[in-house]
Amino acid sequence: MLKRFISYYKPHLFLFSMDMLASVAISLLGMVYPVMTNKMLNDFIPNKNYRYIIVSGLCVLALYFLRMLLRYFVQYQGHMVGTLMQKQMRTELFTHIEKLPFSFFDDHETGAIMTRMTNDLFEVSELAHHGPENLLTSSVMIVLSFIYLCTINVTLTLLIFIVVPFLVFVSLHYRKKMRRAFEERRKSNAVINASLESSITGVRVTKAFANSDREQEKFEVGNEMFAEASRKSYKAMGKFFSSTSFVTDVFNVAILIAGGMFLYAGKINFGEYSTFIVSVNLFIQPVNTLIGFMEQWQNGATGFRRFLEIMDVEEEKDSPDAVDIGAVEGDIELKDICFSYTEGDESGVLDHVSLKIPKGTKMALVGPSGGGKTTICHLIPNFYKLEKEDGSILIDGKDIRTVTMESLRKNIGIVQQDVFLFSGTVKENIAYGKLDASDEEIIEASKRANMHDFVMSLPDGYDTEIGERGIRLSGGQKQRISIARVFLKNPSILILDEATSALDNSTEVLIQKALDELCTGRTTLVVAHRLSTIRNADKIAVITEGRVSEYGTHDELIANDGVYKQLYALQFRED
Repeated sequence: MLKRFISYYKPHLFLFSMDMLASVAISLLGMVYPVMTNKMLNDFIPNKNYRYIIVSGLCVLALYFLRMLLRYFVQYQGHMVGTLMQKQMRTELFTHIEKLPFSFFDDHETGAIMTRMTNDLFEVSELAHHGPENLLTSSVMIVLSFIYLCTINVTLTLLIFIVVPFLVFVSLHYRKKMRRAFEERRKSNAVINASLESSITGVRVTKAFANSDREQEKFEVGNEMFAEASRKSYKAMGKFFSSTSFVTDVFNVAILIAGGMFLYAGKINFGEYSTFIVSVNLFIQPVNTLIGFMEQWQNGATGFRRFLEIMDVEEEKDSPDAVDIGAVEGDIELKDICFSYTEGDESGVLDHVSLKIPKGTKMALVGPSGGGKTTICHLIPNFYKLEKEDGSILIDGKDIRTVTMESLRKNIGIVQQDVFLFSGTVKENIAYGKLDASDEEIIEASKRANMHDFVMSLPDGYDTEIGERGIRLSGGQKQRISIARVFLKNPSILILDEATSALDNSTEVLIQKALDELCTGRTTLVVAHRLSTIRNADKIAVITEGRVSEYGTHDELIANDGVYKQLYALQFRED
């Protein structure tokens, strides 16, 4: 893990090196005051060299001014090193997340992922800046202060430094407990963010059902978890800092007693004793800095570990010999497909499903919820991977595992029941189907989706902001934008996954007209609960419990007097 963390310094090596040099210079300048104190107490004052006292004081002032400039550089540019590293990690994490398979998002909540990208990486950036700086400067100061104290009195210095091993022991003893406690707190923080993201996104549903108290209860569960995890982490941190502070206090007591005994015995004079007391802070201060660094290390290391947990998730990858499928005609064949979302689930979601959808035809999938219809829609664009033993899906006779995912998905248009729109304008959301589309192409797609007149009635036309997830639009308006996207994309294969099931009847009629035009000349796979919308399908497959239980045209299935007829009768029975 440490090797991977260090690799992020490489692009910023010059700035980082200058930051470290400035930090060391600050530490060296810190040695000036005790050295000058020793000189004044033992030379300038006894010998009444007042001129040297003034000159020395002015020199110290000039050096302190230089140290001020160096501190500015360290605080500014040093933090920029951490920020640039944070930016790089965040970019890599976002890029990696965009390439992760659908299965990853099935198991991870949005708020938890956001926590890793924001809070965790902030702690990593703080460690990236302060960590090396504190380690280097503190180490330099401890060594230099030890050497300087030895020049005053070697025996007294060695006696006092006996306390150091106790400090190291206490630090190591509590470090592991702190690490575990801080990791727990990170996880609980992710739970809170996930709950918060869910509650804020669904606030309108909450208000509609007057369930604010329920959401408050759910939030408090995560909040209480965070408070308990924080209590444990602060308890461990309290033990750590109180114990190490006690050891450093003992260090001061040792100086007081041993120094007093040496002064009483005449082994050092008063000037040396006074200088020793002043100079010993040169040692205690970096020791305290290292003690404080332990908390920062735990925060940063835990954040980086959580960052790596996502970075180490395997990305979606094309097979080594994958080729660009090019422009497809639209022949689809599912051959003996077996698939389950949960590994080791023998019951499966799909159980030996085989279907043929010739190019330009319209195939409808119907059946009870949970039968596997949407799963088929997810497998055709290769959103979930099929192993060799799980059967195969062919597009124009080519196994989808042998073609690049990008080229495959460019040929497939999907319209779903749950339309996702991005924050931005109407035009930007339509253009998502073809990012380099001209205004004329966008307007033409809009007209074909039966929404141009509606868009022109908006305050800013196509430049109207639609709000987060299109909150300012109705369900039918959002659906028409998603249809316009697909018109713009102009794919050979079209998947309609319950595209009109959430709409009222009058809106459904308008949407259905747009969908009928969209289906023209394309291979279309339709998942529908409203059987009235698929009566004109070329073929209908009834999917029940992961199998194709019936197959044929609407009239053939009605004549079979099976599951399809029962479903049809339920929807169109007369009171």
